Amino acid sequence: MNQLTIRGFDSDLEQCIRQLAGREGISLNRAVLRLLRRGAGLQERYDGSNVVGTSLDHLIGTWTHREAMEMNRALEDLSKIDEAMWQ
Repeated sequence: MNQLTIRGFDSDLEQCIRQLAGREGISLNRAVLRLLRRGAGLQERYDGSNVVGTSLDHLIGTWTHREAMEMNRALEDLSKIDEAMWQ
């Protein structure tokens, strides 16, 4: 693991880093790395734990209202709890 010391960042950047860390529940170091990778145009690296992923991000906002309603209807049964399974 490489180490790099960064000096000279202002209070606005520090606040942004702290807000990201708090919002995401991650360390300051991880927040800085995330922002650096994003700023460099690099994809974030995931260790696979507790990560939803980004593989479907390209679909966000592409469905019509009708398509979204059809998908919700198709998934409706999956949101029902089978009480017998929890006994």
